[in-house]
Amino acid sequence: MDIPSPPAVPFAVGTFSTAGPAAGPPFPGLVKDGRVLDLSEHADTTRGLLERWDDVLPLLREADGDWRPLDGLAVHAPVDPRQILQSGANYRTHVIDLAVAHEPEGGRPAERVRAETAAMMDRRAAEDQPYMFIGLPSSVTGPYDDVVLPGWCAKPDWELEVAAVIGRPAFRVPWERALEHVAAYTIANDLTAREAVFRRDMPEIGTDWLRAKNAPTFTPLGPYLVPAEFVDPGDLRVALRLNGRTMQDESTKDMIFDVARLVSYASQTVRLLPGDLVLTGSPAGNGLHWGRLLRPGDVMEGEVAGLGVQRNRCVAEDA
Repeated sequence: MDIPSPPAVPFAVGTFSTAGPAAGPPFPGLVKDGRVLDLSEHADTTRGLLERWDDVLPLLREADGDWRPLDGLAVHAPVDPRQILQSGANYRTHVIDLAVAHEPEGGRPAERVRAETAAMMDRRAAEDQPYMFIGLPSSVTGPYDDVVLPGWCAKPDWELEVAAVIGRPAFRVPWERALEHVAAYTIANDLTAREAVFRRDMPEIGTDWLRAKNAPTFTPLGPYLVPAEFVDPGDLRVALRLNGRTMQDESTKDMIFDVARLVSYASQTVRLLPGDLVLTGSPAGNGLHWGRLLRPGDVMEGEVAGLGVQRNRCVAEDA
């Protein structure tokens, strides 16, 4: 699979290894002009760089040395997070579409569902209460790796998202200061087994995010960490193409809660650490909306303006 060109930013950071059968251990690298500079002298991993981000970032602006061509390297998930905090129901159009799709046959008219859902989101925004849950790092895979569809999963779906990457540790930070703790941004595709979201055996319990979202390879991540100084998270275009057809195409302007509010909210409970991810929710246009879920052989191409492109092929587990 061809590797897409890196984003048009001054530089980014990623995790790489030598391509081919003689691949060496992964190393952190600086990406610039289609070339990669090994940053192992500064840290063994990108998470190590993030732990010293305030000191490392000025060095990256002036870094030089033995550059390698990007197309001769394997690109891995750009960071190994300790924690993944995920935001659900955070794009207005997406929430309205889901509410209509989940309305039982013979239930409320679609226009009534839309109006009531819009009013609910207005209340949530006024009360400043995002909806967040926990993901597992073991679900992370690389930006160009295969996504394995488990044999038990009948309704696998895509959800492309912007991910904020923590640099400075954050605990109980106010939203006005939250972005000071974000070192970079990257792309995450938060796949979901739709049939596993709700516990039919225990409806009073509600959602089962462990089963629905955390299978191995269900979180393609990357390709790169783009420093926050190059990104306006409030106005990014998020687009997913399935086999070349555009399925999601929306601006982060449609978010109910912006990145600062999500990071602040998560930090009220969780001590966020360097390398942790705060996923910001997915816009309208997932497979449930289209009535077309993932199948073996499908190729997802996820793009966020300024952050690059990831491309993942779906394969059956028994393959």
